[in-house]
Amino acid sequence: MSILTLFVVIPALMLLGLWLARNLNQVRGVMVTGASALLMLSIWLTVTFIQMRHAGNTNPMLFTYSATWFKPLNIAYSVGVDGISVVMLLLSSIIVFTGTFASWQLKPMTKEYFLWFTLLSTGVFGFFISIDMFTMFMFYEVALIPMYLLIGVWGSGPKEYAAMKLTLMLMGGSALLIIGILGIYYFSGATTMNVLEIAQLHNIPVNIQKIFFPLVFIGFGVLGALFPFHTWSPDGHASAPTAVSMLHAGVLMKLGGYGCFRIAMFLLPDAARELSWIFLILTTISVVYGALSAVVQTDLKYINAYSSVSHCGLVLFALLMMTKTSCTGAVLQMLSHGLMTALFFALIGMIYGRTHTRDVRQLGGLMKIMPFLGVGYVIAGLANLGLPGFSGFVAEMTIFVGSFANNDVFHRTATIIATTSIVVTAVYILRVVGKILYQKVANPHFEQLTDATWDERVAVSLLIICVAGLGIAPLWVSNVISDAVGPILQNIIF
Repeated sequence: MSILTLFVVIPALMLLGLWLARNLNQVRGVMVTGASALLMLSIWLTVTFIQMRHAGNTNPMLFTYSATWFKPLNIAYSVGVDGISVVMLLLSSIIVFTGTFASWQLKPMTKEYFLWFTLLSTGVFGFFISIDMFTMFMFYEVALIPMYLLIGVWGSGPKEYAAMKLTLMLMGGSALLIIGILGIYYFSGATTMNVLEIAQLHNIPVNIQKIFFPLVFIGFGVLGALFPFHTWSPDGHASAPTAVSMLHAGVLMKLGGYGCFRIAMFLLPDAARELSWIFLILTTISVVYGALSAVVQTDLKYINAYSSVSHCGLVLFALLMMTKTSCTGAVLQMLSHGLMTALFFALIGMIYGRTHTRDVRQLGGLMKIMPFLGVGYVIAGLANLGLPGFSGFVAEMTIFVGSFANNDVFHRTATIIATTSIVVTAVYILRVVGKILYQKVANPHFEQLTDATWDERVAVSLLIICVAGLGIAPLWVSNVISDAVGPILQNIIF
């Protein structure tokens, strides 16, 4: 049994502990214990993985394990990790840990909330460790379904509408995915649904690949906010409770980019090369449209939600550029955006919990009243607009340098258009920071408000450390990612 199975076993034990918990303190104790165990496990896995690579282990996947699950369809519980999976597991554990503290004061039905939150986390971890397509799809569905209740019950605003819209659109994407996955399995002639085995066969005819590549790419792209299938994202983020927004934007949307690269492009390389220009146009629109839409918003959550459309669009944009540098930048962007947007949503939730408004026009002077949250918001904003020294700069520079390396007019034009999002991002970030933090106090009632509590400081501080740490010392992460990107990209290009 692989050590990776603990990423599923620990959340399962957390679910059992939450079910048996009889009071709020026990619920909190289970969540902190489980989230801490997942964080320590992911840190250990990352350090061990790097050490094994330095020791000369060149296997594409490490910690692999496989056991037959459903013989008639050759479905197996197959797990393994490469550099991309490792950093995604690390990101997920950080968001689950900080999300636990961000939800420390959540009421009512705290126990039920954490049960669904943990089930969502189980799906995320299971997805990133799976290398069997069907098992991956199963965990993908486990991660999506709890979102309906988490938003519909504990959300705010038009939460029922947002929950239904999100669920229906993502289920539509799932329908495309299951067709695509079964098509890949059937036409590949593989004896299992193992991703690595199918990739080695190269048996799928190009005309068949052209049928299933759009299905799989769009299926995953819906979750990655691919234009024009992104419309669920702003409403879902705006209505979700704080920690759910953190996990959803910080991790769940990364399943889209991860799946597009690991399944659609890796297993259908010929179609990826021939059809990439279509999706490159759509992702370029996502990048620019998301940034421009954020400029005109007045709700803090909607601003960050449209910002996520833009930044997640950059992930798919970079993958479709198909250079090693751009694809490395795409994974760095997944990691960076996950940390930045989790920090943003945590701070917005904390501000909303005190002021009871997210309207930029009704906020002002918060730096004087709640300096810790104010400084945190400034740092999140500077990271989001790509200031050197933070994770956003490293990821975006890697993407744009790698994308511009394509020596043709189409790819370079798309890259130039996408870079305009940097300027637009600076506009809405600086406008919001100046309005809500540094103008005069908008409401006399705000003078009575308090700054962050200890549990909120834990969540915010850890996320700030991660955002700054990745920006200051990115090389160890980028090397791990680059080593994993190489074999996948080689299968796509050659």
